[in-house]
Amino acid sequence: MISIHIMPSWDPVSFEPTAQWTVFAGRSAALFALLTGVGLAFSTGGQSPHTGRAMTADRVGVVVRALLIAGLGLVINEVIPGDSLAEVPAVNILVYYGVIFLLAVPFLSLSARALFTWAGFFALAGPVLMYLLRDVLPAVERYNPALTDLVGNPGATTAQLVLTGTFPALPYLAYLLAGVAIGRLDLADVGIQTTLLSLGVILAVTAWFAYWVLILQAGGYDQLLAHTPALDEELIDDIINFGPDPALPTTTRWWLAIAGPYTNTPLALLLGLGSAIAVLGLFLLLARGAGNWLLPLSAMGSMTLTVYSAHLLGLSAQLHYDQPMWFLIHMGVALVFALIWHKVFGQGPLERVVAGIVRIVRRLVLGRHRQA
Repeated sequence: MISIHIMPSWDPVSFEPTAQWTVFAGRSAALFALLTGVGLAFSTGGQSPHTGRAMTADRVGVVVRALLIAGLGLVINEVIPGDSLAEVPAVNILVYYGVIFLLAVPFLSLSARALFTWAGFFALAGPVLMYLLRDVLPAVERYNPALTDLVGNPGATTAQLVLTGTFPALPYLAYLLAGVAIGRLDLADVGIQTTLLSLGVILAVTAWFAYWVLILQAGGYDQLLAHTPALDEELIDDIINFGPDPALPTTTRWWLAIAGPYTNTPLALLLGLGSAIAVLGLFLLLARGAGNWLLPLSAMGSMTLTVYSAHLLGLSAQLHYDQPMWFLIHMGVALVFALIWHKVFGQGPLERVVAGIVRIVRRLVLGRHRQA
């Protein structure tokens, strides 16, 4: 995600997408959401989901966590400048995350099989609802909704967070629920790890192949041109390669068959989901024999909320434009800080605050149950 925010997205000579953009755009956010779901599974019982009052406490804790993360995101968005995509240094995912957490609460007690089913449902139904409702729902002016937007224009901001924004909660629920389902499995088992890697690759390749057939072979591209006269081939290619600005057109249902980053179509979601599952399986396998070598990554991974928030605040200074060296600066600072903090304190600073508040709330809920 840091490379997407700082490194160039296109080659200045050919204007083609750069390698890092092609690999990470959209997929990094998908992996972020999937791993969040895995973490939710761990905190709600792992392979044996909590039941009764323990699950009630878990659900209340997730609601509190969602409000804290969304609140942090809203505050950060007051600092991030720019209303147009060209001016915004990064689209902040944290507020969307808070909404996704809230939507996930009713699903936490389900089995892995049911969670995978619901993930598939939201991967298909979410984009269709976006397509059907985008022209009806109120529009917003900011890419990063701030607290002032939520208070001053709650309807449009809610629509943005749930359906029309860059990381819409309803479609992205597919990633989170798939992550919860995976977290219910025995992830220490090499067979599970291998299956995640292989099935993830199969899902990603199948989604890309479906896009290739529908758009590039079966006349879908011509339909996009014919039904979207405001766009020529170059602009359509830009949407497919770089994502919509600001929203995917609704002139024809063929737009739902593309698989570009941040388009949030069914094939884009399945491509991101397959890629994320494959990466998770791969690193679980690597960690079996090279866990110590992965410490720099796992240290940063243990405090993603802290690192991501600090990264966004660093971007708000807008020193990184046309300066790819800032990628190394952001990564280097994050790496050194995470390694030192992890060794001395363990859990990251923001993570400690959120976890501490959630722990207090859970104890209050469990105590109330005991009294009853």
